[in-house]
Amino acid sequence: MSRKAIVSEVSAADPTSPQSIVRFEGVSMRYGRDPEVLTDISFELPQGAFYFLTGPSGSGKSTLLKLIYLAERASRGRIEIFGQDLALLRRKDRPFMRRRIGVVFQEFRLLDHLSCFDNAALAPRIAGRKPAAYRADVADLLAWVGLGDRMHAMPPALSGGEKQRLAIARAVINRPDLLLADEPTGNVDEAMGLRILRLLLELNRVGATVLIATHDKDLVVRSGKPVLHLEAGRLSPYPGQAPDLDE
Repeated sequence: MSRKAIVSEVSAADPTSPQSIVRFEGVSMRYGRDPEVLTDISFELPQGAFYFLTGPSGSGKSTLLKLIYLAERASRGRIEIFGQDLALLRRKDRPFMRRRIGVVFQEFRLLDHLSCFDNAALAPRIAGRKPAAYRADVADLLAWVGLGDRMHAMPPALSGGEKQRLAIARAVINRPDLLLADEPTGNVDEAMGLRILRLLLELNRVGATVLIATHDKDLVVRSGKPVLHLEAGRLSPYPGQAPDLDE
């Protein structure tokens, strides 16, 4: 599959899809009897949106992402993903919903004993696809993120920027409708951070809804994209830019 094919197929628009990809209504989250990590969070991510999620350490960014990709359940409030109320989602349907969500973790979570190619191919392999059905897709995607000459390298031999781009390739190989990235530029220099931003913007341009958690204020300013800003577990205006939740 060529780069053009990757771009056209990553997240093809579905006319039957709900307008809102993510919707939070009065969502709060606490772990055990500890104080709430998130309190009365309400926002909406329309289909095709690109948002940043900002806030100081401990403000609840990672917890909010976990709620979206079904790693945690809210203590109260309503969460809809792809128009489906998560409180009504059957357990057997959760894996199918997760397949529509790509996640780029802050710590990469690459498997050091697998090559770049095999790391990127992990999702289709787990889904039971035959190697012949995804081999060309994986090779072209690795070339797209600039790792075409590193597909047989092992993760310990990669730089931080290369690991991050491999993590992105792994997250988008199944062409997710929603892409979440937790500090995707936190371990790279400015030039590589901009390159990663361009990759994410390109995925958004062709239809993927994107939410990026970051501390990188320069990245936010350069992009000009809207912001969801957390302070002590609550949404608040981003310094210098109020979040436009209706965009």
